[in-house]
Amino acid sequence: MNSDPNWPSASELLTENSTARVALLGIPAHQTSISPTRADTTPPAVREALLRFSTYCSTHDRDMRDLEVFDAGNIKAPDHAAGEQRVREKVQELTDKFVIAIGGDNSITYSVATGLWGSDIASAGLITFDAHHDLRDGESNGSPVQRLVNAGLNGANIVQIGIADFSNSPQYATRAKDYGITVIPRSELRTRSSESVIAQALEIAGSAGGPIHVDFDVDVCDRSVVPGCPAAAPGGISADEFRDFAYLVGKSPQVASVDFTEVDAQADSVDGRSVRLLAVSIMELLCGFQGRKIN
Repeated sequence: MNSDPNWPSASELLTENSTARVALLGIPAHQTSISPTRADTTPPAVREALLRFSTYCSTHDRDMRDLEVFDAGNIKAPDHAAGEQRVREKVQELTDKFVIAIGGDNSITYSVATGLWGSDIASAGLITFDAHHDLRDGESNGSPVQRLVNAGLNGANIVQIGIADFSNSPQYATRAKDYGITVIPRSELRTRSSESVIAQALEIAGSAGGPIHVDFDVDVCDRSVVPGCPAAAPGGISADEFRDFAYLVGKSPQVASVDFTEVDAQADSVDGRSVRLLAVSIMELLCGFQGRKIN
């Protein structure tokens, strides 16, 4: 792309400076996915997509060109027990930073969260933006929430936003209820502001006083805007809603880490809309994060 000194690219925020307050980590997990995926191709595709966006947010009149993001690279072979241990060890090195993990499939939520929380898991909180409960048994992209509960996360500190009709079973809905998980379904989002939803989610997830991790499973979005998400269905949230949620999450000091998952860059449309939505949502997140020191 053409270079213009008056149009800094979002990709220029990425740095090798390990003292930066924010870290970006690629976790190309895909081997235990319930449906075949090449989500492992997504982290480099997102980094490339950042070239297409600037550092300036006109809505908040905020330029982020001075916000450094330490690019911590990609975790090699992050699947299965040995790979998840590599993820945990890496994120433990980044606990002094605001961590943004790029999947990969949704299985990474378990390894990222357990690595960052450590012994604080009982007081930690989890917010998911997802069409699915992810309460399956076993080890897959359909089980990270169940695995976190098994590891000691209190269901009363979990909020699931965007749960979709005809994308779950009554058995898993009952399991969520039994665990005390707060579910804010897609239907409820149509009549509420993003601010009120986030405020409720933060109050619940942060009620025990521990760190909050937010899982952005991109298949919460409408399939028309994320054709690269194998499990996305018609009627999910809009790209605009998703971006707004990302900004509000970044703005909250209670949130210590996030992940973006379930985009398969190889299955994306020719115009790359799924990967681009993920990339620009990272910029929304960073804009909110930069606002933490302003507001």
